[in-house]
Amino acid sequence: MSTPSNSEVLTARNEKKESVQRTRRQHRRNALAFWSFVGPLILGLTVFFYAPIIWAFILSFANARATVTPTTFVGLQNYVEMLSDTTFTGTLGTFTIFAIFIVPTTFIFALALALLVNSVKFGQGFFRSVFFLPTACSYVLASTVWRASLFQGTFYGIANRVLYLVGIEPIAWTSSPSPPWFWLVLVTVRLWLQVGIYMIIFIAGLQDIPRELYEAAYVDGASRGWQTFRSITFPLLRNASISVLLLNIIAAFQAFDEFFNILFGGNSNLARPPLIYLYQVALNNQDYGRGSAGAIILTIIILVFTLIQGRFLGFGRRD
Repeated sequence: MSTPSNSEVLTARNEKKESVQRTRRQHRRNALAFWSFVGPLILGLTVFFYAPIIWAFILSFANARATVTPTTFVGLQNYVEMLSDTTFTGTLGTFTIFAIFIVPTTFIFALALALLVNSVKFGQGFFRSVFFLPTACSYVLASTVWRASLFQGTFYGIANRVLYLVGIEPIAWTSSPSPPWFWLVLVTVRLWLQVGIYMIIFIAGLQDIPRELYEAAYVDGASRGWQTFRSITFPLLRNASISVLLLNIIAAFQAFDEFFNILFGGNSNLARPPLIYLYQVALNNQDYGRGSAGAIILTIIILVFTLIQGRFLGFGRRD
């Protein structure tokens, strides 16, 4: 076996060195491309998401009135005041009423639309788009249309014009505490805005169910419709159903735009959810310490409620 010459050894070393350099250059180009795409996202999340959360947590332990800079450390005083504030705890009651209305209504409508759209043989994509399109609409814009056009409290509102045709006097939809017609306005606008996204979740769950199960059921004598829905479809939609319920509850906790725009800035005489009250405490009263403490409390409530509900309902458990 011949021994390689010095020139061959030098050539091999140079080739290896060039290969290493090419690999490093490729790695640097890949890293540059990666951070070019991901860097702005991380920077945006840090500046507009994580930093405000951390700063709000700091403010919640301080006396911060008319300033976002902590002045005096007060410990848990802000938390104690918020938890003993009957107005704040009363807003949780408003959330409960709103959730009782909106969660089952959205669940039923989304499931019904998903079943109808999924059963369509032609134009399924068209109907998905039609029902999903409202989710792209602004909550502020939709709330304004609902208040100023559909449910305007005068004779010229669309709802009141329809009632007039059947001989019913106009109703003050958004200003009457008894009967509380404003709940109909709030629930319908939220239902129109969000039912499409939950319909998509249910459609995804429906399309994940094997067709062979239905064929086997028909062979065994099961009838189409309610029997197969009760025995096959709904049980296999468990994860999709739990997802819809969890997202609905969280969205109900975060209700703000429709209450603020339909009830004229969150009318305390009608209904005021938690975020409206925290907005008034922090921005109107300039008490950022108590407002931040209330926001942290609300976040903890949402987190605990979500974990308990997901655990109780068995989210993610195999069928």
